[in-house]
Amino acid sequence: MSDIDLLLQNAQLRDELEPFLDESVYLVDLDSMSTVNENEYLKSLLAWEKAPVKPIASWFEPQLVIPHPDTLSDDELHQTLHQTIGRLFEKNIVLHFTDHLSDRQLYCLILRDILPAQEKQVELPQTVLNWRCMDEHRDEEYWLRFYATDEDRDMWAYETGLKLPPKAKLPFSRQLPR
Repeated sequence: MSDIDLLLQNAQLRDELEPFLDESVYLVDLDSMSTVNENEYLKSLLAWEKAPVKPIASWFEPQLVIPHPDTLSDDELHQTLHQTIGRLFEKNIVLHFTDHLSDRQLYCLILRDILPAQEKQVELPQTVLNWRCMDEHRDEEYWLRFYATDEDRDMWAYETGLKLPPKAKLPFSRQLPR
């Protein structure tokens, strides 16, 4: 693409973004970007603004429906869980902090929390929805026990004055797509 084409594209993107502009667009120093990078950034902003908010299950065609966990044996649940994680990854949904959960717990979390969650479906290949399967503030003990670095643990102990829970090995180590 020539420099003139890039500048024309830039002007078109800025025009399309005009109705959505607020102070957040100015948090990034566009002057320090090349026109190519600025255009990519503006495309991502426009995609975000235009993206529909839908339940994650409806991002799939047909809608992603998984069986109730009570109807599955442990082996069937394990297989369905990993198929579902793969399907989520196809839509750039990446799960984090899962290794403290059993297969059944993670499956239930996907069924109960992830699939019905209303999220913007941004159709850009580099856009990833990172889903944290644990809140390090609400589930502080699990975070400190299993995921926090030594530095995080020391800082927490210093700030709170509380005794740290012992570090523990993750009980359900998984290799999930990233």
